[in-house]
Amino acid sequence: MAITLGAHQYGKSATRLVHVGRDGQEHQLVDMTVDVTLTGDFADTYLTGDNSRVLPTDSQKNAVYAFARRYGVAVIEDFAALLARHFVDSQQSVHAARVSITAYHWRRLGPHSFQRCGDETRRAIVTYDGSQTWVVSGLTDLVLLNSTGSEFHGFIKDPYTTLAETTDRILATVVNAYWRYRTGDGDWNASYQATRQALIDAFVQTHSLSLQQTLYAMAERVLAQCAEVVEVRLALPNRHHLLVDLSPFGLDNPNVVFNATEQPYGLIEGTVLRDDAPPAGRAWALSA
Repeated sequence: MAITLGAHQYGKSATRLVHVGRDGQEHQLVDMTVDVTLTGDFADTYLTGDNSRVLPTDSQKNAVYAFARRYGVAVIEDFAALLARHFVDSQQSVHAARVSITAYHWRRLGPHSFQRCGDETRRAIVTYDGSQTWVVSGLTDLVLLNSTGSEFHGFIKDPYTTLAETTDRILATVVNAYWRYRTGDGDWNASYQATRQALIDAFVQTHSLSLQQTLYAMAERVLAQCAEVVEVRLALPNRHHLLVDLSPFGLDNPNVVFNATEQPYGLIEGTVLRDDAPPAGRAWALSA
Protein backbone atom coordinates (compact mmCIF):
# COMPACT_ATOMS: atom_id res chain seq x y z
CA MET A 1 0.00 0.00 0.00
CA ALA A 2 1.41 3.39 -1.02
CA ILE A 3 0.85 6.35 1.24
CA THR A 4 1.33 9.83 -0.18
CA LEU A 5 1.00 13.41 1.02
CA GLY A 6 -1.92 15.20 -0.59
CA ALA A 7 -2.66 18.88 -1.02
CA HIS A 8 -1.33 20.98 1.82
CA GLN A 9 -0.95 24.60 2.81
CA TYR A 10 -0.20 26.66 5.88
CA GLY A 11 -0.22 30.24 7.07
CA LYS A 12 -1.10 32.70 9.81
CA SER A 13 -4.74 33.31 10.64
CA ALA A 14 -6.57 36.02 12.57
CA THR A 15 -3.87 38.69 12.71
CA ARG A 16 -5.74 41.67 14.15
CA LEU A 17 -4.63 45.04 12.84
CA VAL A 18 -5.92 48.53 13.49
CA HIS A 19 -4.27 51.24 11.41
CA VAL A 20 -4.75 54.94 12.18
CA GLY A 21 -3.92 57.32 9.37
CA ARG A 22 -2.87 60.55 11.02
CA ASP A 23 -2.26 62.70 7.94
CA GLY A 24 -4.50 65.74 8.19
CA GLN A 25 -6.93 66.83 10.88
CA GLU A 26 -9.31 63.90 10.30
CA HIS A 27 -7.86 60.54 11.25
CA GLN A 28 -8.54 57.54 8.99
CA LEU A 29 -9.33 54.31 10.82
CA VAL A 30 -8.99 50.84 9.27
CA ASP A 31 -9.86 47.88 11.52
CA MET A 32 -9.20 44.44 10.05
CA THR A 33 -8.33 40.79 10.49
CA VAL A 34 -5.73 39.35 8.10
CA ASP A 35 -5.37 35.68 7.12
CA VAL A 36 -2.33 34.47 5.15
CA THR A 37 -2.18 31.09 3.39
CA LEU A 38 0.86 29.79 1.49
CA THR A 39 1.34 26.85 -0.86
CA GLY A 40 4.62 25.64 -2.26
CA ASP A 41 7.54 23.28 -1.69
CA PHE A 42 6.71 22.30 1.87
CA ALA A 43 6.46 18.52 1.66
CA ASP A 44 9.65 17.90 3.66
CA THR A 45 8.33 19.59 6.78
CA TYR A 46 5.29 17.28 6.75
CA LEU A 47 7.24 14.12 5.93
CA THR A 48 10.53 14.55 7.80
CA GLY A 49 10.23 17.67 9.94
CA ASP A 50 12.77 19.55 7.79
CA ASN A 51 11.79 23.22 8.15
CA SER A 52 14.44 24.68 5.84
CA ARG A 53 11.80 25.80 3.31
CA VAL A 54 9.26 27.01 5.86
CA LEU A 55 8.63 30.70 6.47
CA PRO A 56 7.41 30.83 10.09
CA THR A 57 3.84 31.92 10.57
CA ASP A 58 5.13 34.41 13.13
CA SER A 59 7.17 36.03 10.37
CA GLN A 60 4.02 36.30 8.28
CA LYS A 61 2.24 38.06 11.13
CA ASN A 62 5.15 40.47 11.59
CA ALA A 63 5.14 41.29 7.87
CA VAL A 64 1.49 42.33 8.15
CA TYR A 65 2.33 44.86 10.84
CA ALA A 66 5.53 46.07 9.18
CA PHE A 67 3.84 46.58 5.81
CA ALA A 68 1.01 48.49 7.48
CA ARG A 69 3.57 50.88 8.97
CA ARG A 70 5.68 51.13 5.84
CA TYR A 71 2.97 51.45 3.20
CA GLY A 72 -0.23 52.32 5.07
CA VAL A 73 -3.61 50.65 4.59
CA ALA A 74 -5.76 52.83 2.36
CA VAL A 75 -7.47 50.08 0.33
CA ILE A 76 -7.66 46.52 1.66
CA GLU A 77 -7.44 44.90 -1.80
CA ASP A 78 -4.20 46.77 -2.51
CA PHE A 79 -2.77 45.90 0.90
CA ALA A 80 -3.64 42.21 0.42
CA ALA A 81 -1.98 42.19 -3.01
CA LEU A 82 1.14 43.84 -1.61
CA LEU A 83 1.47 41.15 1.05
CA ALA A 84 0.73 38.25 -1.31
CA ARG A 85 3.38 39.40 -3.78
CA HIS A 86 5.88 39.85 -0.98
CA PHE A 87 5.52 36.27 0.26
CA VAL A 88 5.84 34.74 -3.22
CA ASP A 89 8.55 37.01 -4.61
CA SER A 90 10.76 36.93 -1.51
CA GLN A 91 10.66 33.16 -0.83
CA GLN A 92 11.74 30.57 -3.41
CA SER A 93 9.76 27.82 -1.68
CA VAL A 94 6.48 29.75 -1.78
CA HIS A 95 4.68 29.20 -5.08
CA ALA A 96 1.37 30.96 -4.33
CA ALA A 97 -0.02 33.12 -1.55
CA ARG A 98 -3.51 34.07 -0.58
CA VAL A 99 -4.23 37.01 1.71
CA SER A 100 -7.78 37.37 2.99
CA ILE A 101 -8.81 40.52 4.83
CA THR A 102 -11.97 41.17 6.80
CA ALA A 103 -12.53 44.88 7.45
CA TYR A 104 -14.95 46.16 10.08
CA HIS A 105 -17.07 49.27 9.55
CA TRP A 106 -16.76 52.31 11.79
CA ARG A 107 -18.88 55.46 11.51
CA ARG A 108 -17.14 58.78 12.01
CA LEU A 109 -18.36 60.82 14.97
CA GLY A 110 -15.71 63.51 14.84
CA PRO A 111 -12.19 64.20 13.55
CA HIS A 112 -10.81 61.37 15.67
CA SER A 113 -13.93 59.70 17.10
CA PHE A 114 -15.70 56.63 15.68
CA GLN A 115 -18.56 54.22 16.40
CA ARG A 116 -18.50 50.56 15.36
CA CYS A 117 -21.36 49.86 12.94
CA GLY A 118 -23.23 46.60 13.39
CA ASP A 119 -21.92 43.26 12.18
CA GLU A 120 -21.43 43.93 8.46
CA THR A 121 -17.88 43.36 7.25
CA ARG A 122 -16.02 43.98 4.01
CA ARG A 123 -13.88 41.19 2.55
CA ALA A 124 -10.91 41.09 0.18
CA ILE A 125 -9.24 37.87 -1.01
CA VAL A 126 -6.15 38.29 -3.18
CA THR A 127 -4.20 35.35 -4.61
CA TYR A 128 -0.83 35.65 -6.36
CA ASP A 129 1.26 32.88 -7.93
CA GLY A 130 4.28 34.80 -9.19
CA SER A 131 2.77 35.76 -12.53
CA GLN A 132 -0.95 36.47 -12.07
CA THR A 133 -3.10 38.16 -9.44
CA TRP A 134 -6.72 37.25 -8.76
CA VAL A 135 -8.93 39.61 -6.75
CA VAL A 136 -12.19 38.65 -5.05
CA SER A 137 -14.07 41.17 -2.94
CA GLY A 138 -17.10 40.65 -0.79
CA LEU A 139 -19.20 41.46 2.20
CA THR A 140 -20.70 39.38 4.99
CA ASP A 141 -23.42 39.82 7.58
CA LEU A 142 -25.36 42.54 5.75
CA VAL A 143 -28.86 42.16 7.23
CA LEU A 144 -31.75 43.13 4.92
CA LEU A 145 -35.52 42.86 5.36
CA ASN A 146 -38.58 43.54 3.22
CA SER A 147 -41.77 43.74 5.28
CA THR A 148 -43.90 42.92 2.22
CA GLY A 149 -43.45 42.27 -1.50
CA SER A 150 -42.53 38.63 -0.97
CA GLU A 151 -44.52 35.49 -1.79
CA PHE A 152 -43.91 31.75 -1.61
CA HIS A 153 -46.33 29.27 -3.15
CA GLY A 154 -46.62 26.54 -5.73
CA PHE A 155 -43.97 24.39 -4.05
CA ILE A 156 -43.90 20.60 -3.68
CA LYS A 157 -46.10 19.12 -0.96
CA ASP A 158 -44.95 15.80 0.43
CA PRO A 159 -46.17 13.88 3.53
CA TYR A 160 -44.01 16.09 5.74
CA THR A 161 -45.07 19.47 4.40
CA THR A 162 -46.77 21.74 6.91
CA LEU A 163 -45.71 25.10 5.47
CA ALA A 164 -48.65 27.16 4.27
CA GLU A 165 -48.52 28.98 0.97
CA THR A 166 -48.43 32.76 1.21
CA THR A 167 -48.71 35.76 -1.07
CA ASP A 168 -47.51 38.23 1.55
CA ARG A 169 -44.65 37.51 3.90
CA ILE A 170 -41.60 39.12 5.48
CA LEU A 171 -38.41 38.38 3.57
CA ALA A 172 -35.27 38.75 5.66
CA THR A 173 -31.74 37.57 5.03
CA VAL A 174 -28.10 38.07 5.95
CA VAL A 175 -26.21 38.73 2.74
CA ASN A 176 -22.89 36.96 2.29
CA ALA A 177 -21.61 37.94 -1.13
CA TYR A 178 -18.34 37.53 -3.00
CA TRP A 179 -17.53 38.79 -6.47
CA ARG A 180 -14.63 38.11 -8.83
CA TYR A 181 -13.02 40.81 -10.93
CA ARG A 182 -11.96 40.47 -14.54
CA THR A 183 -8.45 41.77 -13.83
CA GLY A 184 -6.11 42.24 -10.89
CA ASP A 185 -6.24 46.04 -11.09
CA GLY A 186 -9.08 48.40 -10.35
CA ASP A 187 -10.62 51.15 -8.26
CA TRP A 188 -11.52 48.77 -5.44
CA ASN A 189 -13.23 51.24 -3.12
CA ALA A 190 -15.51 52.63 -5.83
CA SER A 191 -16.30 49.15 -7.12
CA TYR A 192 -17.10 47.89 -3.63
CA GLN A 193 -19.54 50.71 -2.99
CA ALA A 194 -21.21 50.27 -6.39
CA THR A 195 -21.53 46.50 -5.97
CA ARG A 196 -22.87 46.79 -2.44
CA GLN A 197 -25.48 49.33 -3.58
CA ALA A 198 -26.51 47.15 -6.53
CA LEU A 199 -27.11 44.21 -4.19
CA ILE A 200 -29.23 46.35 -1.88
CA ASP A 201 -31.19 48.02 -4.69
CA ALA A 202 -32.07 44.68 -6.25
CA PHE A 203 -33.24 43.28 -2.91
CA VAL A 204 -35.42 46.34 -2.30
CA GLN A 205 -36.87 46.56 -5.81
CA THR A 206 -37.53 42.88 -6.58
CA HIS A 207 -41.00 41.53 -5.92
CA SER A 208 -39.93 38.14 -4.68
CA LEU A 209 -41.61 34.85 -5.47
CA SER A 210 -38.75 33.01 -3.77
CA LEU A 211 -35.45 33.88 -2.14
CA GLN A 212 -33.82 32.01 -5.01
CA GLN A 213 -35.35 34.48 -7.46
CA THR A 214 -34.15 37.39 -5.32
CA LEU A 215 -30.62 35.94 -5.23
CA TYR A 216 -30.46 35.83 -9.01
CA ALA A 217 -31.86 39.36 -9.31
CA MET A 218 -29.21 40.66 -6.91
CA ALA A 219 -26.33 39.03 -8.76
CA GLU A 220 -27.77 40.03 -12.15
CA ARG A 221 -27.97 43.67 -11.04
CA VAL A 222 -24.31 43.64 -10.02
CA LEU A 223 -23.18 42.19 -13.36
CA ALA A 224 -25.36 44.64 -15.29
CA GLN A 225 -24.07 47.71 -13.47
CA CYS A 226 -20.45 46.81 -12.63
CA ALA A 227 -18.58 45.92 -15.82
CA GLU A 228 -15.41 44.99 -13.93
CA VAL A 229 -17.19 42.15 -12.08
CA VAL A 230 -17.47 38.82 -13.92
CA GLU A 231 -18.81 36.42 -11.27
CA VAL A 232 -20.98 36.79 -8.17
CA ARG A 233 -21.43 34.17 -5.46
CA LEU A 234 -24.19 34.62 -2.91
CA ALA A 235 -25.26 32.75 0.21
CA LEU A 236 -28.56 33.97 1.65
CA PRO A 237 -29.95 32.39 4.81
CA ASN A 238 -33.70 32.80 5.08
CA ARG A 239 -34.39 34.40 8.43
CA HIS A 240 -37.91 33.19 8.99
CA HIS A 241 -40.56 35.44 10.50
CA LEU A 242 -43.47 33.30 11.59
CA LEU A 243 -46.95 34.75 12.01
CA VAL A 244 -48.04 34.41 15.64
CA ASP A 245 -51.46 32.86 16.26
CA LEU A 246 -53.29 35.40 18.42
CA SER A 247 -56.70 33.73 18.17
CA PRO A 248 -56.46 32.29 21.74
CA PHE A 249 -56.58 35.92 22.91
CA GLY A 250 -59.46 36.94 20.68
CA LEU A 251 -57.19 38.91 18.38
CA ASP A 252 -56.63 38.79 14.64
CA ASN A 253 -53.16 39.07 13.13
CA PRO A 254 -53.17 40.64 9.65
CA ASN A 255 -49.42 40.21 9.11
CA VAL A 256 -48.53 42.45 12.05
CA VAL A 257 -47.03 40.29 14.81
CA PHE A 258 -44.24 37.80 14.00
CA ASN A 259 -41.89 35.50 15.80
CA ALA A 260 -38.38 36.07 14.40
CA THR A 261 -36.38 32.85 14.35
CA GLU A 262 -32.71 32.33 13.46
CA GLN A 263 -32.54 28.51 13.59
CA PRO A 264 -33.26 26.35 11.74
CA TYR A 265 -33.12 28.33 8.51
CA GLY A 266 -33.19 27.78 4.79
CA LEU A 267 -29.89 28.51 3.06
CA ILE A 268 -30.05 29.66 -0.55
CA GLU A 269 -26.77 29.70 -2.49
CA GLY A 270 -25.93 30.45 -6.08
CA THR A 271 -23.30 31.62 -8.56
CA VAL A 272 -24.03 33.94 -11.49
CA LEU A 273 -21.44 34.66 -14.21
CA ARG A 274 -20.99 36.63 -17.38
CA ASP A 275 -20.81 34.43 -20.45
CA ASP A 276 -17.42 35.99 -21.29
CA ALA A 277 -15.95 35.59 -17.79
CA PRO A 278 -12.29 34.50 -17.94
CA PRO A 279 -11.33 31.23 -16.22
CA ALA A 280 -11.38 31.55 -12.44
CA GLY A 281 -7.89 30.08 -12.08
CA ARG A 282 -6.81 30.41 -8.44
CA ALA A 283 -9.43 33.05 -7.59
CA TRP A 284 -11.51 30.68 -5.46
CA ALA A 285 -9.11 27.77 -4.81
CA LEU A 286 -5.51 28.43 -3.83
CA SER A 287 -4.35 25.04 -5.10
CA ALA A 288 -6.01 25.34 -8.53
